[in-house]
Amino acid sequence: MARRAKAAVESAASTTAPVDAKPRKSRSTTPTAESLAALSQERLIALILEEIGQSAAFKKRVTAALAALQGPDRVAAMIDRRLSALEKARGYIDWQKRRAFAADLDATLATILADLKPLDPEMALDRLLRFLRSADATLERVDDSNGQVHAVYEAAAEAAAGLATGLSAEDALGFATRALDGLERDGFGLVGALLDDLLPKLPQEALAPLDARLVEAIAALPASTRARSDPAAIGPAGQDWERRYRRLSLNRLRQVIADARGDADAFIALELEMSPERPDRVAVAERLLTAGRAAEALDWIRREQKRGPALTTREDWLAGSVESQGPDREREAVEIRVLDALGRKDEAQNLRWSRFEKSLDPQALRDYLARLPDFEDEEALERAFAHAANRKDPHGGLYFLVRWPNLDRAARLVLERREEWSGRIWELLAPAAEALEPDHPLAASILYRALVDDILARARAPAYGHGARHLARLGELAGDLAPGALTPSHADYLAQLRKAHGRKSGFWSQVVA
Repeated sequence: MARRAKAAVESAASTTAPVDAKPRKSRSTTPTAESLAALSQERLIALILEEIGQSAAFKKRVTAALAALQGPDRVAAMIDRRLSALEKARGYIDWQKRRAFAADLDATLATILADLKPLDPEMALDRLLRFLRSADATLERVDDSNGQVHAVYEAAAEAAAGLATGLSAEDALGFATRALDGLERDGFGLVGALLDDLLPKLPQEALAPLDARLVEAIAALPASTRARSDPAAIGPAGQDWERRYRRLSLNRLRQVIADARGDADAFIALELEMSPERPDRVAVAERLLTAGRAAEALDWIRREQKRGPALTTREDWLAGSVESQGPDREREAVEIRVLDALGRKDEAQNLRWSRFEKSLDPQALRDYLARLPDFEDEEALERAFAHAANRKDPHGGLYFLVRWPNLDRAARLVLERREEWSGRIWELLAPAAEALEPDHPLAASILYRALVDDILARARAPAYGHGARHLARLGELAGDLAPGALTPSHADYLAQLRKAHGRKSGFWSQVVA
């Protein structure tokens, strides 16, 4: 029996692969060019036919690929039939049909780029332009609340600009001229976006004729109905608005050409024509600075003018820098660059510091510190931290200190002003508490309590899940706190919450016991 066992072991050993033999490599199941090449032609054909039966968009792609074997005219004819159908269609497409419709549009675009473009780029470019001109009628009859259909047209505009860039000066001029002729039907600005992208890339010799063509188009606009002496001739108010919008769009393109030609004076003249009371000081100053005319740029950037509507960003609100006139960061940033160009370094530094004081912008402070003499930056940085911590509203200071980051100073601020934190500003307090957790559990706990208290006090049911998670973190952090560091203790705090908000079952059902 022992001999039989020994023979079995020896037999098994003789059939076992050597230890240093390479294991057999398993074939990948991820569809790639290499893995698909291993399939038989018959199997691939069967898979394609199966997908054709399930996807109309895929069927159109395969049909286009087959048409491409017969030349560009056959592909173009197929695309033209689809574009004609789009131009004539009037039915409304609701959100339930939107996905399939977007896939169909994308298939049309893919046919132009993948099947027609390699055969005849100019024919493809003409179809792209026609496709973009159909956008207005299409987008007006589709529920495109998520922007899915609009994104297809944006991709078409980007592709058209890239394709037109490779044309000769003569052909580029011809294409851009044809694009200009369709601007009156460009309510969604897609052809305009194409031209914005294309014009700076065109050969210089194509720019002057295009500018002349724009001037002719502006001159051909109908006269304002408000300027007519016959009251009976005055048309609807929308007619004047459309005329002004058309004129503005054409002049904006002229400004793009002025930039491409490096003509700052032409840009400024157009800006003053379009907006005599409120010209874009920043845009003008940037052009003058680029042209080496820093003194003129400074005069422009400091000009007084009527203020328009103020735009307040979420960052401004969190930083506590919302002012009655709104932020002016872009203008100040250009003014700083101008002062540097003029060699007025002290004024530029003062403006950087002033900008930081108002906005608590970390980049403004970094720029300021980077230009200080050696050994002065530490003192200035300490002054900046003190300024942030001493603001009337502490939330902006906390936002700055966490972003810088200086978590030690942030924790000190939380402790020094522990009664002032508002759980309503959850966009700030939640990430700040999370950042403080590892090294400053007491400060993190104070912020988490502010968040939980606000959620329950205002019965914010959609936020109950967040509140339950904050409460769980409070329980975990309680073990890291020194006795008496936070009153009431976590157990007493939890008891108070149950007493005051015990009926909020939607909250307590999510609290882990």
